[in-house]
Amino acid sequence: MQMAYKVDFKEVSPVGLESSPVADALAGLRANEARYFWNKYKFEYVTYPASEKQEEVAWFEKLIKAERDLTFSEKLLEVAVYEDDDLYWPEFYFENGMVLNVLYEKTGEKPKRAVGIKLAVGAPVPPELEGKFKFAHQRSKLAGEIRGSFFKVKQTWL
Repeated sequence: MQMAYKVDFKEVSPVGLESSPVADALAGLRANEARYFWNKYKFEYVTYPASEKQEEVAWFEKLIKAERDLTFSEKLLEVAVYEDDDLYWPEFYFENGMVLNVLYEKTGEKPKRAVGIKLAVGAPVPPELEGKFKFAHQRSKLAGEIRGSFFKVKQTWL
């Protein structure tokens, strides 16, 4: 049984992601996210098995279904959540090498709210996203090349 995993961005490890066909690349992407959250928020990035974060998963699935009519058949492996007074930022790691996150500012006149989509090296564009999004390319020392896209969240979800 997998447990919570504190992600180390100095020593990349595929712990918890072994079932992914792109486990090493996905682990690099996860380490890249961990480094970002540490540098920006001094937050120790911890992922949890998706089965332990059912409330967050249900919220996320409802949001992407209502906002863009998206439902993914891929297995969800892990969930990480950053939250403070102003920001709710859950991230969802899928077995196919896709990472989805929701940047959700809780306050402000025009709060930033968007769903980010990232694909690890070697991960195919999921059929649910094909032709619907343009992916930008970003280089990362930890993750190699990351393909990313996003869409704005229009409704209020918190």
